[in-house]
Amino acid sequence: MEPQTLLLLLSGALALTETWAGPHSFRYFHTFVTGPGHGKNQYIALGYVDDTEILRFDSDTACPRLEPRVPWLEPLLVEQEDPDWWDEQTTQVLEDIEESFREDLNYLSSCYNDSEDGSHTQQEMTGCVVGSDRRFLHGYTQSAYDRTETFDLVVERGCSTEADSEVRITVAVGRDTVEEHDVDGWRDYLEVTCVRWLRLFLKKGRETLLRADPPKTHMTRHPISDHEVTLRCWALGFYPSNITLTWQRDGENLTQDMELVDTRPAGDGTFQKWAAVAVPPGEEQRYTCHVQHQGLPEPLTLRWDPPPQTAITIVGIIAALGLLGAVVTAAVLWRRKSSGRGRENNTQAACSSSAQDSEVSLTANNADPEGRK
Repeated sequence: MEPQTLLLLLSGALALTETWAGPHSFRYFHTFVTGPGHGKNQYIALGYVDDTEILRFDSDTACPRLEPRVPWLEPLLVEQEDPDWWDEQTTQVLEDIEESFREDLNYLSSCYNDSEDGSHTQQEMTGCVVGSDRRFLHGYTQSAYDRTETFDLVVERGCSTEADSEVRITVAVGRDTVEEHDVDGWRDYLEVTCVRWLRLFLKKGRETLLRADPPKTHMTRHPISDHEVTLRCWALGFYPSNITLTWQRDGENLTQDMELVDTRPAGDGTFQKWAAVAVPPGEEQRYTCHVQHQGLPEPLTLRWDPPPQTAITIVGIIAALGLLGAVVTAAVLWRRKSSGRGRENNTQAACSSSAQDSEVSLTANNADPEGRK
């Protein structure tokens, strides 16, 4: 596929005086899907600076065009003298790329003897990387057909200048050699055009792209059995995505016994990651987690700390007081109920005694005053 000038808006290198923590990268992901069925094709292109998606193109939308995905990119597009220049340039470039993908798919299908009626996918990732000195470090382009690698070209910066760069081609399916003009075209795009774009994006979107959000860290403990517990070291809300989590036991690094997940997007522009290790119960204090990230002034060291004994004692006292209060309340209610029943019995007895006294008094009043009957 001809590299051409993908997303070429400006000519000439940008004269930047500022430096930034590096490295930084500009990557483009291209995906072309065919069938099944005639005309059932879709082309998707995604542009990333470091870990931020800034551009997107989808041929399956109502009005396919290269869409900015970040607010700071809009003014950059408006700066052009011709307001339609952006759409014309990018549309033409992407249409050329889509046509090249279509031709490559036909070629690769014949190489693999695949049916034209089936569904097939060709993907390509192309990008460049610069260091903190804004100089080209390396560039690459990789392609795959139905998840099988078909082409891999890497350009590495030499020891002194970009002119000393070295080109390596490791895979070229269906081709014994790669023509020299193809290599020169890729080298020109990766070392010049891609780097020019990356410098421009870093300048315009510095507040977003050059920020460094430190991770929020903590540790959790998860019992597995009577003989094993898992300690998990968490890092949340950090940017950029480059981070290092390592476990140590008594100061020695643990690698084989450590479970490490891939860095995952959190959905809010930041990332998250965790690393876990299984330890015997009671030996948690021998293990430490070490976190390194450019947003931290210095690496962090985390150790599992059980809940403080004073907190446990306070919780126990509060629980005991609560239980004592419940017992006292129940006793008071019982006494009141018992007292109520006692008063009721005394009242009934008093009423009965009064009735008897009245009966005796009436009998006495009916008797003969002299004692005769």
